[in-house]
Amino acid sequence: MAGGKLTPRQKMINLMYLVFIAMLALNMSKEVLSAFGNFNDKFSESNKLTEEANGNLLSALNTKAADEPAKYAEPARKAKDVAKISKEFVEFLETVKAEVTEGYTPDEKTGKLPFESMDKSTIDEKWFKGDGYSPRGTEIVSKIDKYVADIKKVLGNDVKYIPFIKEIEKKFSTADIANKEGVKIKFLDYKAKGFPAVSTLTFLTAMQNDVKNTEAGAYNLFLGNALKSAASMKNFQAIVVFEKNAYFQGEQVKGKVVLGRYDANTVPTSFKGPGKIENGQAVISMTAGSVGEQNISGEFGFMEDGKEIPLKFEGKYVVVPKPKSATISADKMNVVYRGVVNPMTISFAGVSDKDVTASAPGLTKGSALGKYNMSPGAGREVTINVNAKLPDGKTVSDKKVFRIKGIPGPSGTVRGEYSAKGPKSSLEISTVGAKLEDFDFEVGLNVTGFTIKVPGQPTVVVSGNKMDGRAKAAIAKAQRGDVVIINNIQTKLVGAGNYMLPKTAPCTFEVQ
Repeated sequence: MAGGKLTPRQKMINLMYLVFIAMLALNMSKEVLSAFGNFNDKFSESNKLTEEANGNLLSALNTKAADEPAKYAEPARKAKDVAKISKEFVEFLETVKAEVTEGYTPDEKTGKLPFESMDKSTIDEKWFKGDGYSPRGTEIVSKIDKYVADIKKVLGNDVKYIPFIKEIEKKFSTADIANKEGVKIKFLDYKAKGFPAVSTLTFLTAMQNDVKNTEAGAYNLFLGNALKSAASMKNFQAIVVFEKNAYFQGEQVKGKVVLGRYDANTVPTSFKGPGKIENGQAVISMTAGSVGEQNISGEFGFMEDGKEIPLKFEGKYVVVPKPKSATISADKMNVVYRGVVNPMTISFAGVSDKDVTASAPGLTKGSALGKYNMSPGAGREVTINVNAKLPDGKTVSDKKVFRIKGIPGPSGTVRGEYSAKGPKSSLEISTVGAKLEDFDFEVGLNVTGFTIKVPGQPTVVVSGNKMDGRAKAAIAKAQRGDVVIINNIQTKLVGAGNYMLPKTAPCTFEVQ
């Protein structure tokens, strides 16, 4: 058809033939259109699950920021900015999807669009003009570029974010794309021009999925790298710890001043206060003063980057004249936890242990002097009543109310890590577990089930703590750089019957 000189009639016939071939190419089968629709629905379902997981990660980061602002306040701020930027971009893409589906009405019963009839392009005249973009097409590309720029601005120039930034730039690149003949084609032309509406809809929903997975990656990055400055001496706290909180007049006050992040190798260069340095801590020895509240203060000095960093401390102790009230304290914490045995020390100052009795629901006597075990039941508080027989035969009593809390929600782990990396083969044989961070009790945790989300694949529900066949099949389809999210982890406390722990935070695995 292309050789020699052709008559106008032959040229017209050839042109009609080419148009006929193009029409055949566009006349896609109903099965193909339905497949695109199914992919769109799966991406939509994945977006909902990922959004829920992101909410959990963001909540965990905000909680850490409230508990440890020095370490997590800045990462939490960045995460909030990422959430806002991503939400605005996803909402913009939703308006673009509305353009693509304009004229198509969802089924009243299923709510699904008529995918099999969405075989024509609905946006060619709206997004394209000649060989270039229309104003709307230019706006869409600009919004994608702006999303990348805004995320990069939040992350800043920190070197630890460079690999993540490169991944985002690649995932959301709007550069020209080479077709199979090697010809460069504009981004939107390659992705949507002349394509059926259902194909363009799926392309946009998949981009929303990329946005939500980018959110997840950023949150995990903030959680995993927020401790960079933890080793700085500026983040240590000096704590005054006494052997007991109240002393009789004339009694030796004994205790020590330690660092909140105490380390045997952390030795101060100077110390000012009532004591002397021994093995990195200040050991206090002094005589108690008059009755009432007394103050104690001082200062550690540490060398860092050639400069001495001062760490001031201060505390209080109370001098009492004689025993009139009981000292009741939890050995491990300020509250008692449901589901575990809470060791407690109960005593009356100046009164022998054999003359002290304590009672409360769930309280039992331990084997050592002054030691008790508390296993709280239902309710939010428990009152411990204490009676003591003084040497003169008189009886005194006291009581104290403790708050009852459930064991905090654990954090999920894969291969023993909160955010692991490695090949797909490592993930396939990994065990999903759970850990209680900064919890003072030794407890056993059993994972009885979880869900696993591989980018681009449906969420898989798994029973037990090992990957089953369906999970391994989904993992096998993961690409390098994909972040697999393990969520909805069901965790049970060993030895506590049917007592189930609160919601377990998700964990991630980056495929390398």
